[in-house]
Amino acid sequence: MTRITHIARIGLATGLIALMPALAQAECYVSYKAKREDPLKLHFGVAAVPDAACSKDAAAAALAPRLAHDGWILLTIAAMIDETELEALKDSVGAFFLKY
Repeated sequence: MTRITHIARIGLATGLIALMPALAQAECYVSYKAKREDPLKLHFGVAAVPDAACSKDAAAAALAPRLAHDGWILLTIAAMIDETELEALKDSVGAFFLKY
């Protein structure tokens, strides 16, 4: 193997390793409020959204169709949730913890 080929392989491997975190599907978390009508039902939940949707507007656009599939209407994104806050919300959210 020539020196240039060896250097090129090392460079390629280093570049791929550097890209691996970006290639992984990162997520962020939101708390939200949703409703169903006839009869009126409300729920509070926590959902994972893609890292590219880590703003309230983008999270709403990503989450609304997922909720609508089960007949829920997104009312609001209440907050962006840090991973460290997830466990604290798990009990209070119940069945709607990371369901959508």
